[in-house]
Amino acid sequence: MADPPSLPFSTEKRTAPNVVTVWHDDVKAGWEQWYLLRSDAHWDNPDSDWDLQIEHLEEAKARNAGILDFGDLFCAMQGKYDKRSNRSKVRPEHAHADDYLDSLVRTAAEFYEPYAHNWVLQGYGNHETAILGRHETNLIERWAQTLRDRTGAVVPITGYTGWASFRFKINGTQSVTRRLWHIHGYGGGGPVTKDMIQRNRQLAYVDNADIIVSGHTHDQWVTKDMRVTLNSHDHVEQRPCVVVKCPTYKDEYKTGVGGWHISTGKPPKPIGAYWLRFYLGREKKEGAAKGNATIKFKIEEADS
Repeated sequence: MADPPSLPFSTEKRTAPNVVTVWHDDVKAGWEQWYLLRSDAHWDNPDSDWDLQIEHLEEAKARNAGILDFGDLFCAMQGKYDKRSNRSKVRPEHAHADDYLDSLVRTAAEFYEPYAHNWVLQGYGNHETAILGRHETNLIERWAQTLRDRTGAVVPITGYTGWASFRFKINGTQSVTRRLWHIHGYGGGGPVTKDMIQRNRQLAYVDNADIIVSGHTHDQWVTKDMRVTLNSHDHVEQRPCVVVKCPTYKDEYKTGVGGWHISTGKPPKPIGAYWLRFYLGREKKEGAAKGNATIKFKIEEADS
């Protein structure tokens, strides 16, 4: 087992089963930290773009970036008792396996092993929860345990929803927190609204999240809403809440010849992921030349 890489962050689960705290203890001038936000890899499906996944994962390693995955890492639809089963949608390494679900865990762990130490958060999607319900086996837990056995890396698992609390220590004294709330997603998204309705509902009930992320519908967009708050010193502040809809790595449309995706009238879906970049900036202070140092962030589309 190789020595783990030295990364500029550390993770801890200490408050709730679906909350991961991510620590950054040495934030100074010129500092930045990247995170890859991805969902709906459907890794074992033949339509999943492995080359693009590897491109993004290798870039994450090169940047010492963390990786957050928000569910449907597995497709897992081709088992014996799955009504959706279609053996033409099985990769060759799984086609003749007598232990189909076991083979998914083994081969997925092999594929993601080089990136295990960069994994910050792993959520559940509806495909994993469907397998748990039908077959009473937890693909995500087994995959994470296999990665731990192979590499020593502990992959923090949240749930269908969860939080990442990013903690920053600036210049050794000032503490700042930025919070990300995730949900895999639910419903069909809608060909016109592209899941924007669920976005509005989530904004109504999710409190004090700086970033909200979901996947599931294989759509892609980013929006920013401004929140007005009264801080602990009774000063009125505005803060952004950025909502991110992660796309997929699975291209079901291809050329549009046929199949379930085509026959049900579904369009091509965007393929890829997003980058989250934290950096050191300044608060805006009315009437002041410059405010206090603080943590800012940007969302950027990963190249596809």
